[in-house]
Amino acid sequence: MTYGAAQAQDTSIFKYPIQMDEVVISAARGGWDVQGFIRRVQNDTTFYKAFKSMRVTSYNATNDIRVYNKKGKVNASLYSLTKQKAWNSCRAMETLQEKVTGNFYKRNKEYRYYTAELYAYLFFTKDTLCNQTDIVGDALNEAEGGRIGKHKHKLKQLIFNPGSKVAGVPLMGDKAAIFEPGVAEMYDFKLASEEYDGEECYVFKAIPKPKYKDDVVYNYLATWFRKSDYSIVARDYSLSYSTLAYDFDVHMKVRTQQVGGKLLPVRIEYDGNWHVLTQDRERVKFITTIVY
Repeated sequence: MTYGAAQAQDTSIFKYPIQMDEVVISAARGGWDVQGFIRRVQNDTTFYKAFKSMRVTSYNATNDIRVYNKKGKVNASLYSLTKQKAWNSCRAMETLQEKVTGNFYKRNKEYRYYTAELYAYLFFTKDTLCNQTDIVGDALNEAEGGRIGKHKHKLKQLIFNPGSKVAGVPLMGDKAAIFEPGVAEMYDFKLASEEYDGEECYVFKAIPKPKYKDDVVYNYLATWFRKSDYSIVARDYSLSYSTLAYDFDVHMKVRTQQVGGKLLPVRIEYDGNWHVLTQDRERVKFITTIVY
């Protein structure tokens, strides 16, 4: 796909050009509302709702988590098959199979690695939970208590609402807001028409300009929106940042599908390298596949 075919500027959204391919230009000339689409990009909640819908849906998941040393060899790992049952706004999870290598767990079976702890917090359920819902509301803006709860909230913002300011993250939070003046000027924005897994989509990409590549948080952000309803079918993104207190370099790919009338995640890939001043550096990769 060639993005340099033409260029247009939507001054009502932000004062920076959006490179558009010929298909998008033709659609705009035919009356397609580019401004409205960009607003949808900024305000989208369908992606987050897809993850929320997991709470009220039965599924089987394959979880493959691997921790690497600095030489690229696996130090510890967890491979498990889990089954979630959802009924009457309740859900419970059963581990069907689990294989662990290395020092993945502490002696008390708590997670040794912070990334694994966050993963379990997001995707594993120990007890039966009720009053579950897939209503988004203001959930993205509601921080939970405790160390993990606060970090989970920041992680949700980065994953489910890219391009927005992340509160409570020193120095980095403002730079995550890629649509805001002062940050948007560091990016090239591209909009094109593509087919993704057999579906007609608009793909929106944010790529840092070469001279700003060391000053941004999102190194790459690509989102595929289904043309028929603008729901997100895929998102690829990489983000990194470095301060004296912490640094991270994370790459993620998320795929979704329509299942029984609901948009749901079916594959999540994570490749992350991060370090916090008080903890050891972690290099973790995981792949989660979900069948409904």
